Amino acid sequence: MSGLAAAERFFKSKAPPLIGCDISSSSVKLVEIAEAGKNLYRVERYVIEPLPRDSVVEGSINNLDAVSDSLKRGWKRLGSNIKNLALALPTATVITKKIIVPADQQEHELELQVETEANQYIPFALDEVNLDFQVLGPAPNNPGDVEVLIAAARKDKIEDRVAAAEAAGLKPLVLDVESFATQTAFELIERQLPDNGKDQNVAIFDIGTTMMNLAVLRNGQSIYMREQPFGGNQLTQEIQRVFGMSPEEAEAAKRAGGLPDNYESDVLGPFMDTLGLEVARALQFFLTSTQYNQVNHILLAGGCAAIPTIDEVVMRRAQVNTLVANPFANMALSSKIRPKNLLSDAPSLMVACGLAMRRFDA
Repeated sequence: MSGLAAAERFFKSKAPPLIGCDISSSSVKLVEIAEAGKNLYRVERYVIEPLPRDSVVEGSINNLDAVSDSLKRGWKRLGSNIKNLALALPTATVITKKIIVPADQQEHELELQVETEANQYIPFALDEVNLDFQVLGPAPNNPGDVEVLIAAARKDKIEDRVAAAEAAGLKPLVLDVESFATQTAFELIERQLPDNGKDQNVAIFDIGTTMMNLAVLRNGQSIYMREQPFGGNQLTQEIQRVFGMSPEEAEAAKRAGGLPDNYESDVLGPFMDTLGLEVARALQFFLTSTQYNQVNHILLAGGCAAIPTIDEVVMRRAQVNTLVANPFANMALSSKIRPKNLLSDAPSLMVACGLAMRRFDA
């Protein structure tokens, strides 16, 4: 375990300049962030490169060549000379668990204990997984113990992402987990909330192509996670059905506009309403299955969050203050960035932004 390659470490390690790379089911997103002063950052460049249909399904790479080709094209369009990447695994493919261990252990003793614990709850042979751990700090109820977070993922899931990057001529240096990367990006947004979000429950909804992922954070810690099958594909399918288009035509029309006049009233409006309903339903699950009785803020991320006025629709449905995620709000922008485009793309760049921030880890 101590011999983990750099690309197979889930947790913080100081990284050289790198690019955040989010491989989702619809596109490859690349973000480069630079330092612009003390605790100040600048968005240097970013790119969203579409993926052919079904190249990535439910987080698994189905077509390695298509993904590496898109990565290569995206990196070329990005125009950066940095080849180091920070990648992320889908949250559902990583098993995480917190354990309590005595505080005074040596590194090799801790590694042995982590392996012993991991054996009990990982449903695979240990030689089939990559295992990493991070000491979080003193245990809440016993100062003589520490809390340790273990993360484990099957080697084949890791190897697919590493292989796609290497085939594109790029160098995967950091491997993170999508939910951890989202949390890193959220730290940039938290400052925009009243009292910096202290002691508040913030529900982050990442609404992608086929899945809606909910993570509820409180004081920087994840207190609840859930995923449900709902996403932008439903809107694409409805455009196909109503206007008699192929999947490719519908996807292109959804992004570029130019659909018939009745699109907003007959297709987009009902979809937004359904999305608001799904959000309200997911929050209800959270409130009935935890000890918490309220959510203070909703943060919308993912491609669907770019739909104009979606925050108003969700706020009306859920009766909770709703914001569209923009982790770049307090960053400087290089001359290569078009502010209007970045504002529209920002909600879908949460994971890529969180990954790009890994270069600043102490």
